[in-house]
Amino acid sequence: MEKGARHRNNTEKNHPGGSESQEADSGGGGVALKKEIGLVSACAIIVGNIIGSGIFVSPKGVLENAGSVGLALIIWIVTGVITAVGALCYAELGVTIPKSGGDYSYVKDIFGGLAGFLRLWIAVLVIYPTNQAVIALTFSNYVLQPLFPTCFPPESGLRLLAALCLLLLTWVNCSSVRWATRVQDIFTAGKLLALGLIIIMGVVQICKGQYFWLEPTNAFDHFQEPDIGLIALAFLQGSFAYGGWNFLNYVTEELVDPYKNLPRAIFISIPLVTFVYVFANVAYVTAMSPQELLASNAVAVTFGEKLLGVMAWIMPISVALSTFGGVNGSLFTSSRLFFAGAREGHLPSVLAMIHVKRCTPIPALLFTCISTLLMLVTSDIYTLINYVGFINYLFYGVTVAGQIVLRWKKPDINRPIKVSLLFPIIYLLFWAFLLLFSLWSEPVVCGIGLAIMVTGVPVYFLGIYWQHKPRCFNKFIELLTLVSQKMCVVVYPKEAEDLKMKDRNQNMEQQQPICQPPASKDKDAVGP
Repeated sequence: MEKGARHRNNTEKNHPGGSESQEADSGGGGVALKKEIGLVSACAIIVGNIIGSGIFVSPKGVLENAGSVGLALIIWIVTGVITAVGALCYAELGVTIPKSGGDYSYVKDIFGGLAGFLRLWIAVLVIYPTNQAVIALTFSNYVLQPLFPTCFPPESGLRLLAALCLLLLTWVNCSSVRWATRVQDIFTAGKLLALGLIIIMGVVQICKGQYFWLEPTNAFDHFQEPDIGLIALAFLQGSFAYGGWNFLNYVTEELVDPYKNLPRAIFISIPLVTFVYVFANVAYVTAMSPQELLASNAVAVTFGEKLLGVMAWIMPISVALSTFGGVNGSLFTSSRLFFAGAREGHLPSVLAMIHVKRCTPIPALLFTCISTLLMLVTSDIYTLINYVGFINYLFYGVTVAGQIVLRWKKPDINRPIKVSLLFPIIYLLFWAFLLLFSLWSEPVVCGIGLAIMVTGVPVYFLGIYWQHKPRCFNKFIELLTLVSQKMCVVVYPKEAEDLKMKDRNQNMEQQQPICQPPASKDKDAVGP
């Protein structure tokens, strides 16, 4: 970690100023991560990471706590609007602090190294490895389920297939940014087509007169007594369903024209996801009663069995494709978070290196893959997710609060996008309401989550703040870094660009003839 910090300090001496150095690098050839993410791929990253398996498998958390179909649909809409407000706040931060790493980079720059490290710590330790492991297990479950129609697939088979899925997608991401974004585009399109089929079937049902649960008198017929605590829990479930809306900020440096494409992707993606979520739920209640929906363990599969007949197999395939794309999107974005953390000296410096020719952060991708594979062999994945879900949501609010702090501390900084301060205030009020309710309803779970986060404090002071480490420790880290560099053929981004320039110059020298005749004075003459 210390070596990474020294490298970062040297970089800051050469390029003083956070965002200015990024611009200088991109103009002068210092940044070697390729800008290959266009508007379509940017939208695919947001949509693909938000829409996982939840809307297909179990969208019942909101309905169960809302107590009626009508109130559940309102909660889906309101949560989508709040998510859009938060995403707009992140858009301003993303172009004001144009670094990859998302909320980690913003929290670190605004509130200091310790706050940023704690965000990174909880992400590295639990959030991304557990989420990716669960999505991969869901993928393997839906792939293997047709082979075991009368029983559950064996646990060892599920974990093995999940591991193969992770290894395949890690190889794709290591090979090429373009391949990874194409996989994301294709599988996001696939899941949208599947959800489009569900919505179309719902429209057909409505045209047939099957809209009993959508009539106002029935839609707001509560099957349980309304309770403010349960309604708050429904909003919390809805907020978790929209999780992933901030993932595009993790790859800002790889966006083509981020000042335009970052906000455009948000304007397109969040309303699209809100539309899909609301109308998919409308479609579900045209074929199932609320009681049937709550009793189903795989809502889309039940929906398909009721309406698609012999084509019902489309739904489990759609869930499998959706989760496969979800794993790819999570690997792509989380590796950039770890890359950004290493570049700032908060993780081992080798994670900030990229392949000399492919320009992909191979060490960060391998680190992400290995940590996820380790989670696959643990038995408490879902428990860990419950513990840190609260912390993840906590940092959303801290990041948006940072937007207000940055407006106060640096009012004159260049802001290509500047939203009204009403937006972060609205988001923070909603966020505080849900956070306080979470603490009140599940104090033990939230407390354990906070305790896991606090374990990062001694790690920060020992690993990063303490500069004068024993010489043998520094030698060991340098040796480990050197071995990792040779194994992965990676260097720091600027060194990668220098090597590419050297290769190009050598190729040009080899292509030149040994004896060149003098150039003709005629400007239209053609050389040999």
